[in-house]
Amino acid sequence: MITLTDVSKRYGTKKALDHVNLELTTGKLIGLVGENGSGKSTTLKLIAGLNYPTNGEVRVDGEKVTRRIADSVSYLSELDEYYRFFTVKKSIEFQASQFKDFDKEKAYDILKFMKLDPNDKLKQLSKGNRGRLKIVLSLARNVPVILMDEPFSGLDPMVRNSIVKGLISFIDLEKQLVLITTHEIREVENILDEVVAIKAGSIIGHHNVEELREQKQMSIVDWMTEVYE
Repeated sequence: MITLTDVSKRYGTKKALDHVNLELTTGKLIGLVGENGSGKSTTLKLIAGLNYPTNGEVRVDGEKVTRRIADSVSYLSELDEYYRFFTVKKSIEFQASQFKDFDKEKAYDILKFMKLDPNDKLKQLSKGNRGRLKIVLSLARNVPVILMDEPFSGLDPMVRNSIVKGLISFIDLEKQLVLITTHEIREVENILDEVVAIKAGSIIGHHNVEELREQKQMSIVDWMTEVYE
């Protein structure tokens, strides 16, 4: 579903990705993990068509990625950007006007799960509740690829675990591929099918999570500690 072939990305003299080859398939919830500045966000932006590789090629479902890939990819940014004068309801209406695949009924189901009031103004929401709304808007799209860049940032640790577990009920893993970057590795480990580790712009490991547990008796954190040494 997603392929990166010999992909490099530079920002001026800074190399963000270095000859990355990666293949990810539908029906998986995949974690992309690594240190700050390792290339996680850059990878998601390339798949979303927000940036273009300096070298190499990115494809989604066989289609070379351009800006038009937004028709097939839902992207949740790590940035806390929003229309301050919007209400939660207006945000849903606006998203529905931008994407034909946006499912308003599903959006309100997720909204209820997230315990958000449709009439609240975004400027009055806490950062954590704005983060919840971003998750609602991302998951309500019926697209084959969902990209989530640090979706749990700012969420109260007391509720983060229940929200992580609840995500599964709003994802159709028969038809969708979900790629998440996160620092909350322990919280998401139980829902991940695969984990990809990136360091200094290079992929240093790609594993099935169940195989890590059964064959190596390792958690994702244990494995990361090993591959990052």
